[in-house]
Amino acid sequence: MRGLGQMLVLTGAARAEDVNSAMSAVGDGDALPDYLLRHGLVSEVQLAEAVSVATSTPYVDLGSYPLDPEVIALVPGVMCRRYRLLPLRQYRDQLTVAMLDPTDIIALDDVASITDLRVSPVVVTGEALNQAFERFLRSDEELTDLSEQIGEASGSSSHIVFTEQLDDQDADAPVVRFVNLLITQAINDRASDIHIEPGEHRLTVRFRIDGVLHEMQRADRSIQDGVISRLKIMSSIDIAEKRVPQDGRISVLHEGRSVDLRVATLPTVWGEKIVMRILDNSGQVMLMSDLLFSETNAERFTQAISRPHGMVLVTGPTGSGKSTTLYTALRAVANPRVNVITVEDPVEYRIPDINQIQVNPRAGLTFATALRSILRADPDVVLVGEIRDRETAAISIEAALTGHLVLSTLHTNDAPSALTRLVEIGTEPFLVATALSAVIAQRLARRLCTKCRQPIDDDRAMLEAVGMPLDLIDDATVFRAVGCTACSSTGYRGRVALHEAMEVTDRIEQALVGRATGGELREISLEQGMIPLRDDGWAKVAQGITTIEEVLRVSV
Repeated sequence: MRGLGQMLVLTGAARAEDVNSAMSAVGDGDALPDYLLRHGLVSEVQLAEAVSVATSTPYVDLGSYPLDPEVIALVPGVMCRRYRLLPLRQYRDQLTVAMLDPTDIIALDDVASITDLRVSPVVVTGEALNQAFERFLRSDEELTDLSEQIGEASGSSSHIVFTEQLDDQDADAPVVRFVNLLITQAINDRASDIHIEPGEHRLTVRFRIDGVLHEMQRADRSIQDGVISRLKIMSSIDIAEKRVPQDGRISVLHEGRSVDLRVATLPTVWGEKIVMRILDNSGQVMLMSDLLFSETNAERFTQAISRPHGMVLVTGPTGSGKSTTLYTALRAVANPRVNVITVEDPVEYRIPDINQIQVNPRAGLTFATALRSILRADPDVVLVGEIRDRETAAISIEAALTGHLVLSTLHTNDAPSALTRLVEIGTEPFLVATALSAVIAQRLARRLCTKCRQPIDDDRAMLEAVGMPLDLIDDATVFRAVGCTACSSTGYRGRVALHEAMEVTDRIEQALVGRATGGELREISLEQGMIPLRDDGWAKVAQGITTIEEVLRVSV
């Protein structure tokens, strides 16, 4: 696409000085579009329109184009992904193909050869093409083919030779392609975790999508050693050690953005299981409004984190979105005039301009020892990844009482139980009552797919039976999950948090000092206007955000 830079300037899509600096860095060739997009010098649409003008090729808005799965199937998914193209329409002997680079003669020739049709290219944006891939092209067939190739290779060669081949980083090796494709598919499917589980006869791959595990791939056990060794090499884990759990980290470039994967190995009777947590930094840049707090809960949470001192706890089980809520709160309070320090295990998301500390027990760096050092580093805001023991709790409360804002997490079923849990692990009740400003309990429910959800008939008796408040029933529009290509036929896409926000008032302080139980504290909180977790869920059902089944599944 020679001349693209000049065309961007002529069409007004980019400034001449920006294009000149980009061309100085990468030249006026295939790397120029990626450079411009990565540095935010042009938008996807501006780039596509400039390519259209520069190559005299029509531009098509793929988002509003009616795609036909039968036409898409004319070209294998592997070829579509390799050349970044998608068949759009067949008219007699002519095939219209969406492309990023309509001057790619090799791609055009290969499509013409495999379809025996004349190919007519059109230009589309990369973002629209990725969305179409996610809807219509999956990697399952290619993964199956690659697993068969790996099985044949491992059956005809020794493990030592196979491991040496992995070290060569051959991008065309079947095991390398298998692992790369597996990670790419998981990111495209919006998975939060990848589970690679060895069995007696099969290697099973499962993705956790919107909090629910889905089996994605089953392969012969013969590929197990190759796949696991490849992942351990990528994450800098000792491939020779198979008897003890190990941890590592992988950083991959996916569609122009960096995605980190936290890798953990676990020895089982059939071999090492690997779990990879996908940490997509681009998906974590959230505002307070994105958390979808109710008006009352938002007011309580905002007031608590806006104070110059005190402790704010976010509670819930593992995987309930506590870290996302805390990171969002950090971004809301952090500014150049504030010194923010975190101590985490592990540091999942790297945040610019915030000092983050990784716990390292082997080196003697625990939550407690790190907190003591942090308090000597003049912090304004301190985030403690999790309060696990008496010592960490005591130092955190001491920090909150001495003029610092402390944010942390705790594993409890509801908000009032957080106070009694701190007392149970050995903290004095009067210190807990004085230090705590607010407690937020939360769960994650799957969010309805807006493209296929369907309203259900109003059944007042049913809504009353499940416990929906009467003031919500009259105005509620309740939907059910259906399933479509956009949500992989699940009926859900994404997740939404249900919250329970408890403000620590004078009355609650007095009750806690008087050794009140969690149930008694809950009764007081409800009297003072705390919205129960399930009632917050019913409000989101009434707004058409989630379903009755999801609220009943995740709330207590």
